Amino acid sequence: MVSCALLSGVMVPSHRAWAQGEAGTEAPAATGPMTTAQEAGAARAAHEAAMMPGFAALTDRLLPAVVNISVSSVIHADEHQPEGPDGSAPAGPQSSPFPLGSPLEKFFHDYLHHRHEDGKPERQVQALGSGFIIDPSGVVVTNNHVIENAQQVSVTLSDGTEYPARIVGRDSKEDLAVLQVTADRPLPSVPLGRSDEARIGDWVLAIGNPFGLSGTVTAGIISSRKRNVDHGLYDDFIQTDAAINHGNSGGPLFNLKGEVIGINTLIYGGSGGDSIGIGFAIPADDARGIIAQLRQRGYVRRGWLGVRYQDVTRTMAEDLSFHKEGDSTGKMWGTGAIVAEVMKDGPAQKAGLQVGDILTALNGQPVTGQTLPRLVAGHEPEEHVRFTLWRRGAYQVVDFTLGKNPEEKDPLPSDTHPPEHAVKTLHDLGLKLGVIDQTARTQYELSDSQRGVLVLRVFDGSPAASRMMAEGNVILQVGEQEVNTPDALQHALDRARELKRTDILLLVQDKEGLRWVPLPLGVTP
Repeated sequence: MVSCALLSGVMVPSHRAWAQGEAGTEAPAATGPMTTAQEAGAARAAHEAAMMPGFAALTDRLLPAVVNISVSSVIHADEHQPEGPDGSAPAGPQSSPFPLGSPLEKFFHDYLHHRHEDGKPERQVQALGSGFIIDPSGVVVTNNHVIENAQQVSVTLSDGTEYPARIVGRDSKEDLAVLQVTADRPLPSVPLGRSDEARIGDWVLAIGNPFGLSGTVTAGIISSRKRNVDHGLYDDFIQTDAAINHGNSGGPLFNLKGEVIGINTLIYGGSGGDSIGIGFAIPADDARGIIAQLRQRGYVRRGWLGVRYQDVTRTMAEDLSFHKEGDSTGKMWGTGAIVAEVMKDGPAQKAGLQVGDILTALNGQPVTGQTLPRLVAGHEPEEHVRFTLWRRGAYQVVDFTLGKNPEEKDPLPSDTHPPEHAVKTLHDLGLKLGVIDQTARTQYELSDSQRGVLVLRVFDGSPAASRMMAEGNVILQVGEQEVNTPDALQHALDRARELKRTDILLLVQDKEGLRWVPLPLGVTP
């Protein structure tokens, strides 16, 4: 629990001075013409007030590009939270932070805690978040946890115009998502700035939708940078004291140029989840490449090095006589990531990396054990990079070709970009097939990690009907080939026909589990 303390102070009236009376009571001091010192003090105060930044003009320019995001989700009270399409463990929609039964909780009841008439929790839950438009065509950026498990997403502009939104792509590891709205006009947008150029102490503005209060603007400074709060592998947050509360998630953190230098994501709060002036934002320079990949393919591909490592401590540096590159004295201890294990057949092993090597720079950018995962992940698999490393008393340069982490799976196109044919009918098999999208997951109670092709209809008298296939079944494989879209299944069938096969074997999942279903393979209708 975070404790709060009240600050006590003394009010000093500015329009007149006060003097202590003989009896211990306060009496007004003599008034008269201001002395030279008083005039100088007043002038100095007026100058300092004039130097304080005003944010009105900047706010007028930025507000139209900041949006409210409303999410309609389906929650099963007796169901374990499923994995997301990128293997994430969803945090779920934001819920009311107010005490149960309080006036504010009741106010937001319609948004956050709908119930059936029988008193049981309703499956349909709404949540609110924030976002911002980065392209006049209607491209919106927000946090992944804002739209996690969303059945429907809508975006509301500052003028009250509401649009349905499509999830273009999302990434749980960096907690980012990209949405697309279709408008009849170009929409106001804001640019991504260079967060690496931001300094501790710079003024920043946070704009968002805290507690459903749209268009809320708060100001503060950058309190710190490169914060690791053990939120994930790629922590590199901007810390700010600008007030950030529930509902600000996904909203922009602006510099005074009107550029987005961060995406507000986390807070340290009191027992009620309220802001205590410690908020965290994803740096724009970290988000830029992620956003570009989400817009292009709907998911993120990250480079993989294939090593286990740890940060180099001062004791390690002393024991290994590891000093900074270019230090002729040999007394300035170096920083980097020391390799503890090289994984078999990984990119590092193929490049000749050894246990005990100390990685010091990636493409000329210094690395530590904390920053190495983020810097490597900023490159894609098959990309060529250059590492500077320390080995047995000398610096070397080694070229790498990054790989793809074998434990990470790419999400399905149906979870991000709809495939070319979302529905397909195979008359020779007697099946109508579809992709497993969010609507299908809800209707057929499929987990968010479910893969395969959904059976939408089985025609009477067809080969599929004779094998007891039914609506809601999921086809996972055709023979040994995994299929995730109707087009992929059609391609597998066409391939089988080319090989002159007379039947096909489908791996089918129903409510009882998995089973193999043989079907006769007729000619293409």
